[in-house]
Amino acid sequence: MIPSPFADVPPLLYTDSVDIPVLFRDSPAARPFKQWRTAKPAPWPATAGFPATNGWYLPTTTWREILKAATEVGRDITPHLLRPQLASSELVARVAPLYAYLGTHSVDTKHPLPGSKGRRLTVNPVYEYGTERSAKNALGYRLGMTMAEWATRSLMGLGQTLHIEDGGPVPALRDKFTSPSAKLPDLWGLHPDENQYWMIEAKGGNVRSPRLWEGWKQLQGGTKVLHEYAHRRILVGASVQPQGDLFLTIDHDHHPGKEPLHPAFGTTWPQPPGSPEDHLGDSDDALMGTARAQMLVYLALSGAHPSRLKTVALPADRTNRRRSARGVTTPLERDTYAHAMRGDVRAAFADDAQPGRREYARTLGLDDFLTYRVPGTELRLGMSRQLFAACAQLHREDQLIAEQTPGMRAEDVRADEPVSEEAEERRRHTQRRVFREQQDEQRARIEPRVREAFEYGRNRPWRELLHTQNDPHLDLDEDPGLLEAATAETYLAVREDDLPHHER
Repeated sequence: MIPSPFADVPPLLYTDSVDIPVLFRDSPAARPFKQWRTAKPAPWPATAGFPATNGWYLPTTTWREILKAATEVGRDITPHLLRPQLASSELVARVAPLYAYLGTHSVDTKHPLPGSKGRRLTVNPVYEYGTERSAKNALGYRLGMTMAEWATRSLMGLGQTLHIEDGGPVPALRDKFTSPSAKLPDLWGLHPDENQYWMIEAKGGNVRSPRLWEGWKQLQGGTKVLHEYAHRRILVGASVQPQGDLFLTIDHDHHPGKEPLHPAFGTTWPQPPGSPEDHLGDSDDALMGTARAQMLVYLALSGAHPSRLKTVALPADRTNRRRSARGVTTPLERDTYAHAMRGDVRAAFADDAQPGRREYARTLGLDDFLTYRVPGTELRLGMSRQLFAACAQLHREDQLIAEQTPGMRAEDVRADEPVSEEAEERRRHTQRRVFREQQDEQRARIEPRVREAFEYGRNRPWRELLHTQNDPHLDLDEDPGLLEAATAETYLAVREDDLPHHER
């Protein structure tokens, strides 16, 4: 949903729009039975941030925005991978449960809001009648993490989230955050406007109060470690059940303390407002964080066969794709500026094999983002050449560190004898800790190289960045069934006929 410049005009709605009821509370309580349909919700605040009052809200979002959250949240597995093709498998694992078990349905609410879509997510009949409990648990985990990412980043303006097991926000407390025996929350982030840490625990599925209290205890465990520093505790319960709407409970409180630490490296402090992608040109912190967050997509792109890659034309001016109060992505189907420029290039070069087509597009103000359809899905992901070049450099640096961490890469491990799952997890925990410590120690060396690669990639042809003989095909076709979205440096698209099934 894109906010209208006129207060009395309903916001624009898109084909994949859905309403997500959200209840804010001070602490966990009983599940609000049916209130997601009967309570009178307030409109979501016009600016991204933490709501001033508790109660029910009804923001509208897009399926694309939810998928963006799904692909980026969770443990960073890329240090374990040598073969980039395996990154596609992880991307499939992150979105497949959502496609497999979620659907949409139309609802009549007692208190409709102007601009609401009247359509909500629910579980589909496959989940309701044929799914085993273990598969439902898998959906619960993925749904909880996805919706926690969506709520904190798309709704409330949090910066990039990181998995707590990577060491938490304070390096001096790393050992306590990475302890395998500690009961800690899932994620943490630094809110740029509030200038304080957020700790986030995610629960998903048919969430009841015992599971929420369990999550609250995990957040309290994080507070014991981070006690000296001011932070918010955020517990996101993504609850969905047969014949019901997907709704969120967000239980929260604020712990006072010192301001967050200045990062060891970086060019800006405090963190600039908006998405980190909006500040890649002037913030090394933003560039490093964004490159790491997009590493799975980079690996999928770099590991794909050249015939499966193509580029799409987007306006080089990123201004209209900066994050808004409604999310981190901008739907493109109503971007008349982009479509007009694409049409001008098609008119001048009707044959897409004509030389100079790409160069002409660039003279009109179009940039071409590299894209790739994730195998087994209709999800298309991509990024700009500058971000691709930065990710390539960061991955090379990560691989050098991984080579110095025995057993870090999954492809290199050969088990001589069976070990217990608990022992294996402790071993992995230790490896990740050692790896992250080396990343921190070497950041002063790595950061300038990633910055140099980012600037180098600005005007390099894709064939040079991909080490191929030819540039990928530049796709300028207008496909009315393709729903595109973009951020400053990334691209995402789905097909309209591949949206979650709509129950009539």
